[in-house]
Amino acid sequence: MRADRLVSLVLLLRQHGRLSAAALARELEVSTRTVLRDIEALSAAGVPVYAERGRHGGFALLPGFQTELTGLNHDEALALLAAGSRRGAQAFGLGAALASAMRKVVDALPEGQRATAAGAVQRLLIDPETDLLARRQVAEEVPDAVVAEVRRAVFAGHKLRIRYAAVDQDPKWRTVDPVGLVTVRGQGYLLATRSGADRTYRLSRVSAAEELTEPAQRPDRVDLDRAWQERSTRFRTGGDQVTVLARVNPARRKELAGTALAVLAEEAEDADGGGWLRLEVTFQDPRHAEWALWRLATDAEALSPQWLRTSLRDRAAAIAARYGEPSA
Repeated sequence: MRADRLVSLVLLLRQHGRLSAAALARELEVSTRTVLRDIEALSAAGVPVYAERGRHGGFALLPGFQTELTGLNHDEALALLAAGSRRGAQAFGLGAALASAMRKVVDALPEGQRATAAGAVQRLLIDPETDLLARRQVAEEVPDAVVAEVRRAVFAGHKLRIRYAAVDQDPKWRTVDPVGLVTVRGQGYLLATRSGADRTYRLSRVSAAEELTEPAQRPDRVDLDRAWQERSTRFRTGGDQVTVLARVNPARRKELAGTALAVLAEEAEDADGGGWLRLEVTFQDPRHAEWALWRLATDAEALSPQWLRTSLRDRAAAIAARYGEPSA
């Protein structure tokens, strides 16, 4: 246990630069006295830890001190950091780097632990491609060369030219200032600005990319989680939103609510209505509303607006007519 704590202490100092004994004690969940004893043990073992006095003092490592894990390169280390989700590493074009990094991690283990780790990992399955109903979760594919170029521009802080196809539009070249990369359920997004305005680009719609040498116009630090939340809110509250009144089988209620932007009202129908629910929900646009109701088939019925009922009826009639004809 102490050996693990000493390694954690060194890594904390590597990542934060300087920390007080109290801060280290909080991170390691031990007393400050234990931290001081650990500092002494590290110094005795040759780890260059030194103390800085004063109000903003603390403990730090000598500049240039590094710990090394079996020669991990930049992309391999990055892949491990993104490996909280295997799909995240894939979405950012780091799948091969992740596999290489994991081989090096296994090689770095003590010989007696390798077999144990290999056996344990066979007992774990994280984020499978299908759920219990055999519905496949398909991650969007982006050419490695494209995502690598995007990734380089993001990390280097350079402007980026992308050939991007917006919905229902032909691909166009545009120059953007990349801010960061986000992956959501296997789909990758580039957060950027263009002429000072926030833009979000789906990586699967980028057919070509070119990192430029010109520095990107962006802040030195960014809170990606907050930026994503803000853009998500703008997306949900903008556009040509439509409100739909629908009846839905209770067994499919969660599915409908999960695809809608918001549930505005909900009530249960009486027994004569079969125990169904009546929901007032909003969707991003007409196409979103039609898709959400159509996928529930006979387990949902759009009551209003009338144009949605007509559109669903016409689509159903066209399919019925197609299957009413003898097959060729």
